[in-house]
Amino acid sequence: MTAHTRPGLDELFERRLTFPDFEPQERLARLVGLDDQKARLTKILGLLVNPAGLDAWAQRHHPDAKALLKHVLRRPPLVVLAGDVGSGKTELAETIGDAVARQEKIEITLFPLSLSSRGQGRVGEMTQLLSAAFDYTVEAAAKLKSTNGRARGAVILLVDEADALAQSRESAQMHHEDRAGVNAFIRGIDRLANGQLPAAVVMCTNRLGALDPAVKRRAADILSFDRPNETQRKAVLGGALQALGLTSGQIEKFVAVTGKGKGCHGFTFSDLTQRLLPAIVLDAYPARGVDPARALEIAQQMHPTPPFEEQKP
Repeated sequence: MTAHTRPGLDELFERRLTFPDFEPQERLARLVGLDDQKARLTKILGLLVNPAGLDAWAQRHHPDAKALLKHVLRRPPLVVLAGDVGSGKTELAETIGDAVARQEKIEITLFPLSLSSRGQGRVGEMTQLLSAAFDYTVEAAAKLKSTNGRARGAVILLVDEADALAQSRESAQMHHEDRAGVNAFIRGIDRLANGQLPAAVVMCTNRLGALDPAVKRRAADILSFDRPNETQRKAVLGGALQALGLTSGQIEKFVAVTGKGKGCHGFTFSDLTQRLLPAIVLDAYPARGVDPARALEIAQQMHPTPPFEEQKP
């Protein structure tokens, strides 16, 4: 990619998703234990991509609150999802568009950009990639803007693994090209805001403390994702283990052993769904059914993913 060549749409976003659709709806439903984050993110994105919905709500319930609504609608179209590895933030970011599309009754397209897999480290390449990503987002959203204020559709730009981008420009070790990448990101957010386009940006990061202050200031909201607590672990494990024939008492032992007993951190959501439950099934397959005692032994022997060590700039 030269300084004058914009990457193609398919090159930049390999797997664009359109909502509503049954497959992401099912993926979103499987994210048990994150109901608060789901509801909050759906509302925020709904207002960012289709502010006419807030006007309709105010007309029904608070017709004299027009001045207040301006504060709500003036927020930049950026939401940051921050949390440890395996906390469910990326899966939620990739599927939440389905809930927003159904709530707002519009079609939404997701443009997923993973920064860790983009670029070869050449001078200025990150800036080019980000500028191109926002160019495509602006072009697509502009076609969906209507004169009556209600969007005909919307675009969500997902910037995953954003630690590769938006580290603080205050860091003494930060290269000037990395600073240019952060500047390009901020300019892109401002373009969407100033154009009042039916578009929003969702950024996922493991290192909230390292993000540039100007990026954090532009966030309409920052949602935190922690390792699942006891109630959430029970929500994740309960139905699956019950289907394997385990009793409530046996399930409680799994909930306990996947907590903070092994050091200072418990299992992540992905530890439970992508490691523990498959390991229990594969241990028994194909010769026998799942034995509760053996399954608990597997859980006791498994170590949770270590927490991401955040480095301060």
